[in-house]
Amino acid sequence: MITIRPIVPGDAEPVAALRRAGRDYLAPWEPDRGEESYTAAGMREAIDASLERAAAGTAFSYSITDSGRVVGGIALNAVIRGPYFRSCSFGYWVAQSEAGRGVAGEAVRQALAVAFDELGLFRVQAETLPHNIASQKVLARNGFEPIGLAPAYLKIAGKWQDHLLFQVLNPAMD
Repeated sequence: MITIRPIVPGDAEPVAALRRAGRDYLAPWEPDRGEESYTAAGMREAIDASLERAAAGTAFSYSITDSGRVVGGIALNAVIRGPYFRSCSFGYWVAQSEAGRGVAGEAVRQALAVAFDELGLFRVQAETLPHNIASQKVLARNGFEPIGLAPAYLKIAGKWQDHLLFQVLNPAMD
């Protein structure tokens, strides 16, 4: 059963192991986070930083699990909960061994429930590389609609790359 839960320090080793095993698989889609991102110690530092952002209310990181086993991660980033703007951006990754099983789609569905129902956000944005068709399909199945192209939006795989922007609005708010 696929679930998301807040990331905890104990996730450092399983996350690092998955990222090491899928290093070549994930590399074209992610920023270069350095060698430390493949170690338990480096992941503990990243998790500690994510817990600080969660305590500040600015970002929330989750482990994606399948029957309790960590299989990926998803994060609600740049969370803004103001009177006139309630939004976040989010991103996710799934272990290579879990790709194509609907894991990402279910994790995105659950993350949207957190964003809309728990955080009271009105809008969630996601970004993909133009050639990341698989991720675009996951977003479309979860109600995301394309809203434009952002040139040189993020530094992915060592170079600034264009991204397609997508959004979904909270159906319970108007």
